[in-house]
Amino acid sequence: MGMKARTLFKPGDPVIYRMTKHSQCPGPRAKGVSPSQHGDEYKYQVDKFWIVDEVLENGEIRLRTRRGKTRVMKQDDANLRPAAWWESLLYRNSFPQPGVSRTGTNGSNTDDSGPDDSATQGSGPHGSTAARSGSEASR
Repeated sequence: MGMKARTLFKPGDPVIYRMTKHSQCPGPRAKGVSPSQHGDEYKYQVDKFWIVDEVLENGEIRLRTRRGKTRVMKQDDANLRPAAWWESLLYRNSFPQPGVSRTGTNGSNTDDSGPDDSATQGSGPHGSTAARSGSEASR
């Protein structure tokens, strides 16, 4: 008799994935920050708040990120865990909405960085365009 793989998750479950990242400037949600060997970068972890879209036949799960991207992972991945009830409540705005799928998903394994990226948008060598236009208006 064949045994079916034990399912740890079901569709709609909020999960937290601890992603390891490397950069010169860790964001505010970075945990376990440590410098690289030569000191030119940092290695750190960031919690990603995802939702289970589907439990696949082979025992893997399809996860949906906040921005609508999908990832397929093994249920026993050491960096993946179910969100505790209090995390689901505390971080409710960080999880994607269940049953709401955004168009344009490509299923790629690209990063869903979240709010850390907003600080770099609209900035160039002279700072943000909003700050620049405000100072120019007062001249």
